[in-house]
Amino acid sequence: QVQLVESGGGLVQPGGSLRLSCAASGLTLEYYAIGWFRQAPGKEREGVSYISSSGGSTYYADSVKGRFTISRDNAKATVYLQMNSLKPEDTAVYYCAAGDPFIPTMWTLLNEYDYWGQGTQVTVSS
Repeated sequence: QVQLVESGGGLVQPGGSLRLSCAASGLTLEYYAIGWFRQAPGKEREGVSYISSSGGSTYYADSVKGRFTISRDNAKATVYLQMNSLKPEDTAVYYCAAGDPFIPTMWTLLNEYDYWGQGTQVTVSS
């Protein structure tokens, strides 16, 4: 029973910070690459960030570079997304996804991932 469970979302003012967590069970996290995606109402799901199974490679969408940081703690079977300087346009449901290692440049493709969490809502508003 593979499960990915996101947590840490909530309501925050512009300029604020949140840290999202993705806790994995039913799989050995260190063998999987992890992506963070988000989906705003009426829009397509888009890639936010990626971290390789080893943690040695990371990628970020241009819209979040310099503001978001992805990391992983395989011993805790958890991946994190630290989000700073949040903007209203960051408002979305955030999902984590796990996939067997693939070509890293393909990280934004949804079909590279085998498992998805249920998502956590992030709302940035004053």
